Amino acid sequence: MAFGIFIHRSDSIYDDSPAERYQFPSQYLSRVRASVGDWIIYYEPRKVLDTRGYFAIAKVQNVIPDPKATGMYIALIEPGSYLDFPNPVPFSDADGVIERGVLNQKGRISGRAQSAVRPISVQDFDRILERGFEVGTDILPRIDAPNQSGFDDEEAPFLYEYGQERDRIRYIGSRIVRDRVFRRLVLRAYDSRCAITGLKLINGGGRAEVEAAHIRPVESNGPDIVNNGVALSGTAHWMFDRGLLGIADDLKILVSRQVNDPSSVCAMINESGYLLPPHRLADRPHPRFLSWHRENCFKH
Repeated sequence: MAFGIFIHRSDSIYDDSPAERYQFPSQYLSRVRASVGDWIIYYEPRKVLDTRGYFAIAKVQNVIPDPKATGMYIALIEPGSYLDFPNPVPFSDADGVIERGVLNQKGRISGRAQSAVRPISVQDFDRILERGFEVGTDILPRIDAPNQSGFDDEEAPFLYEYGQERDRIRYIGSRIVRDRVFRRLVLRAYDSRCAITGLKLINGGGRAEVEAAHIRPVESNGPDIVNNGVALSGTAHWMFDRGLLGIADDLKILVSRQVNDPSSVCAMINESGYLLPPHRLADRPHPRFLSWHRENCFKH
């Protein structure tokens, strides 16, 4: 087993769904297999508009041939393991390049940085993880593309010892921490505004009176990813979870026929009649999750 970096773009041509699967060509097969049963960090290239840099962590469960594409493979992500970083980590900062393993002996960025899948040292992994869950966020306590790299795919993975990075992973894997991170990310994406009513209410303590709702619930294998979430006020959240409200793929808000006071419910919905989505396209509710909610929760 070995830690790894998987490059993913929000506008990727590959059939990726970071919380569920990662599609890749055969040239990366041995590198991906080396990470089976272990953790990888997703990275978005610097050329991507509004890039998030290193933006999430996930655990690789298995690798299978892609049944729909000859010569392609899929890394299956362990359900419930994916988690966005509260603080996306840039490729470099004032201290230099974060992932030191991409530097050559002269301290310059090597071709390895262009490799869509690459192993990462335990030191680099821990450095990125610590920045992604920076102490200041009060989430994690401090603990003292095509292959253009020219590197052989059979290169031996980094060796490491089980240490503090495992403690970090166990900590962020707890449901309490995951819920805290999910709430922070969803509220940030929706600017702390209820996407159904349009209300943005802040209490006397400065806390937003809005909740982060899963579209496909965790109990039904819904991932903790922003596009499986929506910011809702308490009443809207209650109605959404009980299937009295739904969302169409075009984000039109649906009201169940079983609502006993439809006129009042319709008056509660923002005047557009559509969900007020995040600015970033990749953060908007994914049709796959919306469809699941309509088929399994919404009372038509």
